[in-house]
Amino acid sequence: MAKVAANLEHGSEVRKSFVYTQKIHTRLLRTNSKLAREERREYTVTPDGASSERKLVHFEGQYEKGKKMLPYTDPDFRHKGMDIDGELIEELADELVADKDSKDGIDMDLFPFLPKDIPHYSFKLLKTETYRNREVHRIAFEGKTKERPWMGEALIDTEDLQPLSIQTKLNFKMPFLVKAIFGTNLRQTGFSLTYARVAPGVWFPSTYGTEMRLDVLFGYKRVITMSMESSNFQKVAAESSITFSPR
Repeated sequence: MAKVAANLEHGSEVRKSFVYTQKIHTRLLRTNSKLAREERREYTVTPDGASSERKLVHFEGQYEKGKKMLPYTDPDFRHKGMDIDGELIEELADELVADKDSKDGIDMDLFPFLPKDIPHYSFKLLKTETYRNREVHRIAFEGKTKERPWMGEALIDTEDLQPLSIQTKLNFKMPFLVKAIFGTNLRQTGFSLTYARVAPGVWFPSTYGTEMRLDVLFGYKRVITMSMESSNFQKVAAESSITFSPR
């Protein structure tokens, strides 16, 4: 697992020579499954040093008003003074799949596979199998303390020692006092991340998703679904030329 973590961390350096397309789809549903808000964003992503540069190339959204869904094209759009749906959907898009402090835009604190995380988790080999025509180890993992709340399973490519997929969920329940005092509850909290092998030794986060239910302030309730898909990976060619001025 130490080797897997090292490869995962090193992979972000290898990916700096690629540009790609990233699509993000976020939906906020009422508890009766009726759509309240939806946004689709498309970015051109260029990894750059310790972070990634994202250029928004397409955006479309819609929100519920009365019994109709009305469209909008401004990412900062608010249809009323205190637009909780608007604030929430923007925060989710910025933090969960476009994390400015992450080299790939994904908050890797949700997936405990970096070198700093390995000592704090226990890992168990469940079996070795074939997945997408590649041999993989199926690994179960769980935090050793309450401060490390994630548990789940991962598929590790046996040749490159890179994750093909990581499934996580929170290994705790919202304390009763938090729900009683603040009226807040978070359920169905889990995340799914898959990687694609785009070249020998080069793996990219290709799909990412989550679904959860948020109950807050004794009245605001939403089911949140998010999905990210990355594609069109292209290696940037480094070209240079030297010209001489005539004498």
